[in-house]
Amino acid sequence: MMYIDLLLPLFGSLILIICVMVGVAFLTLFERKILGYIQIRKGPNKLGITGIFQPFSDAIKLFTKEQVYPYISNYLIYYLCPVFSLFLILFMWLCVPFMIKLYSFNLGVLFFLACTSLGVYSIMVAGWSSNSSYSLLGGLRAVAQTISYEVSLALIFLSFIFLISGFSFMDFYLKQQYIWLLMLGLPLGYVWLIFSLAETNRTPFDFAEGESELVSGFNVEYSSGGFALIFLAEYASILFMSMLFSVLFLGSNLFSVLFYLKLTFISFFFIWVRGTMPRYRYDKLMNLAWKSYLTFSLCFLILFISLKLMVMILILWMIYSKIKNKKNQ
Repeated sequence: MMYIDLLLPLFGSLILIICVMVGVAFLTLFERKILGYIQIRKGPNKLGITGIFQPFSDAIKLFTKEQVYPYISNYLIYYLCPVFSLFLILFMWLCVPFMIKLYSFNLGVLFFLACTSLGVYSIMVAGWSSNSSYSLLGGLRAVAQTISYEVSLALIFLSFIFLISGFSFMDFYLKQQYIWLLMLGLPLGYVWLIFSLAETNRTPFDFAEGESELVSGFNVEYSSGGFALIFLAEYASILFMSMLFSVLFLGSNLFSVLFYLKLTFISFFFIWVRGTMPRYRYDKLMNLAWKSYLTFSLCFLILFISLKLMVMILILWMIYSKIKNKKNQ
């Protein structure tokens, strides 16, 4: 029995990683198809039925190419950064609120915030270790961008933590049995969705990989397997943020088909935005993050704390009134 308890998390983790990787493979195909139809073309349709085997052929092509690296780069750090980036995003999937004895996180929100804060180091060090000016510029812009929006991201989380009185993602699911948190905090849900685009380095906030001005940014010196790992980490992050939005704001049960439909729709939203919106200007993101959304999220945090205090005072007053009435009787 003891061995089963030890092996169950290992097998569960392996199955989770395989499912995430397969999901990432088909998300790339989904994106290329959607972008193709947005731009009035077909997208991949040659390999297999409607291009169904295209993601696997892309993976084989990338991982079998020759690995080249800059001669003057810090080789070990340069080589390990993509591995660390993918490991970190896969590690974040551990806080998914499974209702089985796979993992149990009472502080899953703090775990998520800790892991997502570490993600910026892989981008920064990847840009620095390449010893390329373009890579370094991409890394620096990624650091400035991450600092800007993650403060507001944590404040939005704090607002809902005060509302539900728990740090576990399971609490978010249980407290949304009758009403979605999206209904209670609609503006915050909208802001969270915008910050999800920034978190995953997606259009219109893909400044770390700005092809037009940075020649692909921090990953310009990566090829073959290194580029593939960065690519996998980015798309695994899109899937994770889509799952997180469904759990936080749409009250999703992971064992229902409706949850996966919601997750697919949010993933489609990421692709839809990429196909329709131009890249935002860098100084405008700073302005948006520090002047608009920071004050906005702070105001909502104060509102939710005030509501919580008001409800607590009301409950205490009712208890006091009942005790007083009993004494009088």
